[in-house]
Amino acid sequence: MNEDPRCCGTGTCIIDPEGFCWCGQQWNGEKMAMPKLEVPPDDGQVTQSKQGPSSADTQ
Repeated sequence: MNEDPRCCGTGTCIIDPEGFCWCGQQWNGEKMAMPKLEVPPDDGQVTQSKQGPSSADTQ
C-alpha cells in the first residue's frame, strides 16, 4: 500500500478524494487540519413558521 503524503504521520489516515480523513480532519492544501465550520444563513421564515400564531393574529 502506498503511503499518502497527506497523512499526519500516524500511518492510520484513510483519506477520501475530497481530502477528508476518517478522523475528521481535511487536507487544506498544505496540511491536515480541522475543517472550517460552515453555519447556514439564518432564515427568519423558518423560525416564524415554527412559532404559533402571534397575538396580532388572534385579535
